[in-house]
Formats: sequence, C-alpha cells, structure tokens
Amino acid sequence: MATVRANGIDIYYEVHGAGEPLLLIMGLGANATAWEMQITELRRHFQIIAYDNRGAGRSDKPNEPYSMVQMAEDAAGLLDALGIASAHVFGMSMGGMIAQEFVLRHPDRVQSLILGGTMAGGPGVIMARPQLMRQWVSLATMPPAQAVEAGLTFLYSDEFLEQHRESLVGRALQTMHLMPPPYALQRQAMAVIGFNAYDRLQEIRAPTLILTGTHDKIVPAENSRVLASRIPGAALVEFPGAGHGFLVEKAHETNAAVLEFLRAHGGPSAGPK
Repeated sequence: MATVRANGIDIYYEVHGAGEPLLLIMGLGANATAWEMQITELRRHFQIIAYDNRGAGRSDKPNEPYSMVQMAEDAAGLLDALGIASAHVFGMSMGGMIAQEFVLRHPDRVQSLILGGTMAGGPGVIMARPQLMRQWVSLATMPPAQAVEAGLTFLYSDEFLEQHRESLVGRALQTMHLMPPPYALQRQAMAVIGFNAYDRLQEIRAPTLILTGTHDKIVPAENSRVLASRIPGAALVEFPGAGHGFLVEKAHETNAAVLEFLRAHGGPSAGPK
C-alpha cells in the first residue's frame, strides 16, 4: 500500500481494518502477502499493520549485516512513523525472533505478544535435521517451478499438500517476484544465526501466546515448548500434524486461537463486524 522511511530504510507496509493495532511480522525471506489468511479474518476486529522486513519483499535491501536488534528497531520505527504508541504483536518464524527482541527492548510498546513457529536462539535451540537443511539449500539450484513445489514439502503436511497442491503452487508462483535476492536472504539468515534471547525470556512481562505445528520440519515444535517454559505465564497451542506453514494449513484454528487470546488480553470482545 505504502512505504515509509524508518530506521534508515524505506519500509513497505499495509494497513487493514480498524480498532486496536495488531502488528504482523513475517519470517525469513517472506513478506506481508504470507499473512493473507490472517488479515482476511483479523481485520474485522483490529487495525492490522503488516510489513515487509528489511531485505524482503518491497522494503529496502541494503547489502550490509543485519541483526535482530536492527530489525526490531525497524518495527519500532514503523510504529513511530504511523503514530502508534503500542500494539499487539504477532511474529512468525524469524518474525517471532524480531518480536522477542522488540518486546525486550520496548516492553511498554507491546500490549500482548504472539510467537508462531519460532525459537529463542542460544543454548535452547533445537535445530532441523542436517539432511533437511541440505535439501533446503539445494532449492536455490532448481528451476523456479521445481523449487516452489519442492519447497512446499518443507512447509505443509503431506495430506494438506496433496489436497491443495495446485492452489499452493499457483499462489507461490504469483508471489515469486517478491522473493529477496540471495545476498539479502543470506543477510537475514545470518541475523537468525546470531540471535539469542534464551537467557532474557524471563524478562518478558507481556501476555504471551505461543503457536506451533507439531510436525514443523523447519523450526521443530520443541523450540516453542522451550519458549513456553521460560516466558512467565505463556500459553502454548500446538496444531497436531501441521507443519511450519500452519498459518495456511490451520488458518481457521490459528485465527480462532489468536482472537481468543487477544480478547482475553485487552482486544475487542464484541462479535464479528
């Protein structure tokens, strides 16, 4: 929808709906289009702010080192530019790491915190299997259509992929032009590797909901259990059989869990608008 200058870069963002602000922060290499299934529902209850991280989508992609602190300050700068003092914050995958850093650096700006398919970094990390990581890296050498179809196997359960393969492939191909260049993807990946909030999680005081798919191949579900055990009062919701792409695979269940949580922690209590 628009771009704004924040923290030294131009950030692409979209605003949907009205009400209390809900900031959506997406993961590695992804962009605001990945929130489609959530925006459709949540915009009926909240003012949704979805944006592309530095290095992804339509935001600037400086070829310099990135850090999770820097990307958390991108989020803060975006809220400043929009005149928003505080918001509910939902971060997915790498976006969940950005959200952790954001709440730790700006606790007064986070009304509630939702962490999806993410990890704390440091000694508590449970990594994906080395074979899977090698397969993931090999996607870069494949033709685009082949890489898309192979990549979907990392995100979704076999059953869901079999039922929805055509639409999932079509959607991925439609948004391929928003994929970051290799250098920017590498900059984001290095920020992930350098992230460590493990020993600071007990400092989080915002009401927190943690979401994960039990069959997540990219960020194994045990990482979410670590987060839930270390963030005071955190609630954990697991989606049985779902993969890292539970925002799509379990969209209805995800949206229901998010709305229930937000209504319990200061969000709107009325029915659908």
